[in-house]
Amino acid sequence: MPSRSIRTPLLFTLGAMSAVGPLATDMYLPSLPQVADELGVSAATIQLTLTAFMVGLAFGQLMVGPLSDGLGRRRPLLVSLVVLAAAGVACAVAPSAAVLIAARLVQGVSSGVGMVIARAVVSDLAEGRQAARTYSLLTVIVGVAPILAPPIGVVVAGPFGWRGVFWVLTGFAVVLLAIVWRVLPETLPPERRHPVRFRAFAGSAVAVLTTRVYVCYTVAFAMTYGALFGYISASSFVVQESMGYSSTVYAVVFACNAVGLTAANAANSRLVGRFHPRALLTAGIGATCTASVLLTVIAAAGPDAHWPLLAAMFLLACSTGFVFGNATALALERVRDRAGTGSAVLGALQFAVGAVVSPLVGLGGGPMPMALTVLGCAVIAAAAFLTAGGPARRGVTAATRSARAADR
Repeated sequence: MPSRSIRTPLLFTLGAMSAVGPLATDMYLPSLPQVADELGVSAATIQLTLTAFMVGLAFGQLMVGPLSDGLGRRRPLLVSLVVLAAAGVACAVAPSAAVLIAARLVQGVSSGVGMVIARAVVSDLAEGRQAARTYSLLTVIVGVAPILAPPIGVVVAGPFGWRGVFWVLTGFAVVLLAIVWRVLPETLPPERRHPVRFRAFAGSAVAVLTTRVYVCYTVAFAMTYGALFGYISASSFVVQESMGYSSTVYAVVFACNAVGLTAANAANSRLVGRFHPRALLTAGIGATCTASVLLTVIAAAGPDAHWPLLAAMFLLACSTGFVFGNATALALERVRDRAGTGSAVLGALQFAVGAVVSPLVGLGGGPMPMALTVLGCAVIAAAAFLTAGGPARRGVTAATRSARAADR
């Protein structure tokens, strides 16, 4: 049973580990046209650097989950940070788009490792309301990354070019490596580890994927992320092209919604000490569904309802702040003996849903495709949440017992 507390230095270290992905994604977005010009390729080719990163992010999470359940959390993380720094150097000196795409793939894999292990460490050290509060605080820390990353990227790229952005990311990886070495202990004791064999990997996967309540909360988490990502993917086109606002206004709208999401996570971290995580998750799922219905109704009303549509977007962003931390805590609580694998499946499904949602919001003009995609994701999230049933009960599931037998 977890007993050690998560002190502030460790909390911020876990937050930095989780923020690597958003930073590596968003810091160089403003430089994409510059990258295409310098390397002499089309914008579509440079977009593959984003695709490669997201694929690596998903693969890295799936790979390291069972691995960390067998080897512990610390060693895989330290190796991944060395690889992350090396990948940053490769990106910074890439002579061609092909090399940059390959380096971004490796960068994505190593970034995914930190995201999985951060969640697994929390599961090792905390449970119940403490875990939900910690996940919410992590989301607050990570939520700052998308707000700060693009301006930082612009500031760095001004005097140093797009390659300077990757040198900064490399430096961040090196500093994080030193901090992890000093601050993060091994949190998974040997008696709770599982053999690093294919059969054991398969047993871990079976254990988590046949734990019904875990699957329900994981699907609710991923589909809520899909609703949020549907808004994120389409918001630039909706605000600038459909509504006719400038890029400056869009930046303000996006920042306000990001601040709302961060504030909601901060509020959740406070409230989880008074209310059960499932009660707060109920409120979050309900607000997400309400926002999605409002988006659809307002989008159907016509192109002139700008402010109501923006308000519905803001409600959507805020509502997810009461979903992510609580759903993660409730899901991983059910597979505590396989927290690495559980964290990996949760993260991989999250980005897989995001990859599917992104093209859907572009099927047609105006805000309606966005609204319908968000509504569909919210309905699936609500259905999964309701299927999970009542508050999670402690104990080892039958699937976990079967996986333990497979280990032996």
